[in-house]
Amino acid sequence: MSTAVATPPVAAREGTFLGHPKGLFVLFLTEMWERFSYYGMRSLLVLYMLNHLFIQPDVGARVLGFNAVRGMFEALFHTSYTAQPLSSWVYGLYTGFVYFTPFFGGLLADRILGQRRTVVIGGILMAIGHFLMAVESLFFPALLFLILGNGCFKPNISTQVGLLYPPGDKRRDSAFSIFYVGINVGAFLAPLVCGTLGQKVGWHYGFAAAGVGMVLGLVFYLMNQKHLAPDVLAQRRAQVSPVKEKMTGEEWMRVLAICVACFIVASFWAVYEQQGNTLQVWADQNTRWNFFGWDMPTTWYQAFNPFMIFLFTPLLTSFWGWQAARSQEPTSLTKMAMGCVLLGLGFIIMIAAAQGLPSADAKRSILWLVSSTAIYTFGELYLSPIGLSFVTKVAPARIVSMMMGVWFLANFIGNYMTGYLGTFYEKMPKAQFFQLMTAIAVIAGVVLFIIGRPLDKVVSKHDKHEAY
Repeated sequence: MSTAVATPPVAAREGTFLGHPKGLFVLFLTEMWERFSYYGMRSLLVLYMLNHLFIQPDVGARVLGFNAVRGMFEALFHTSYTAQPLSSWVYGLYTGFVYFTPFFGGLLADRILGQRRTVVIGGILMAIGHFLMAVESLFFPALLFLILGNGCFKPNISTQVGLLYPPGDKRRDSAFSIFYVGINVGAFLAPLVCGTLGQKVGWHYGFAAAGVGMVLGLVFYLMNQKHLAPDVLAQRRAQVSPVKEKMTGEEWMRVLAICVACFIVASFWAVYEQQGNTLQVWADQNTRWNFFGWDMPTTWYQAFNPFMIFLFTPLLTSFWGWQAARSQEPTSLTKMAMGCVLLGLGFIIMIAAAQGLPSADAKRSILWLVSSTAIYTFGELYLSPIGLSFVTKVAPARIVSMMMGVWFLANFIGNYMTGYLGTFYEKMPKAQFFQLMTAIAVIAGVVLFIIGRPLDKVVSKHDKHEAY
């Protein structure tokens, strides 16, 4: 039997804003500032390692833990390190573990602390990590703080969006699309502020600005707790009647459906996250950024994708509404499969851009990156916010944060693979490297299309009266 919710949703108690609970906009702005901090740091990370940190002759003496990391890289790849492959590998490890720890952060919230307290702990840890990034010697300890903090923060802020809506509420998918815009407002501003400071003023100013963003998000969240729904843990403890804790067979099937989907979606993230890794290197080394005599910071490339999300989200939500009115809207899993295929199609543009490069540092028009980004942004919108909504709808209520952590495990696998695949960027012709990215994404989409129907049957059996 599913866990019931004793406390009514926030929307029923405090009214709405623009048709949604006020708590959605609290979470929107909190996540916006957290993503500002994350993407601000990420916009600089590979270039900081490639162009500064890892090329210093005394880097082993200056950076705590560098020799151990270098030793692991050389043992794993059986080669002496150079800056680009090592930077790519560290990037993949960092972004991978950022999405590995949410599984444990979700478990901590579901079983011990609740979503709110865990979010606060995560925000504090991340703020510490961002400010430590401003100290060169503490580069690797700073990454550790960021990994642990994100593990506490990420699954529980997303879960709280789902908690705002009663069972069967049709606003849930649109709520996650709105929430996803908040993510991308932060992601858009981050390279413009942190990237510019890092490249034009000093690396450490950019990292410190990311820390300020995290503090602002945390303060705003603490000031607006009253608009949020009670934690799942608090709702369970408020039950008057005994709650059956044993998972049912139907619940286990829903867990299995989420796990299978997540495993396949990992391939999407392995390709998509190249925008912070090898595509950022392409933007830095192979793209013309001079406009009327002004050299634009190359980190601004990472503002393209979130800016396009602002443009495309209203178009897609309207299109899905039009399909829904005619009972033609694809299922969540079909949308996610379409997202994988669109991502692969976006990299076909990069294959064309890389054809016939006269030299390794030859420059191409910025329009190649703009066109590629436009296509895979549509792919992202078909997959990422839909996946978040899918997990909150399908996961058993008492383990919803933990299952959100499982969703982020797909990001862990994908982001680590991003770093691993990026080590081949300088070893392969650029066009061949982008062909590999296309193949991975399209194959993942085809596989998800094929298995989507049996998984949809599992999901369709879900009890629509289950509380979240």
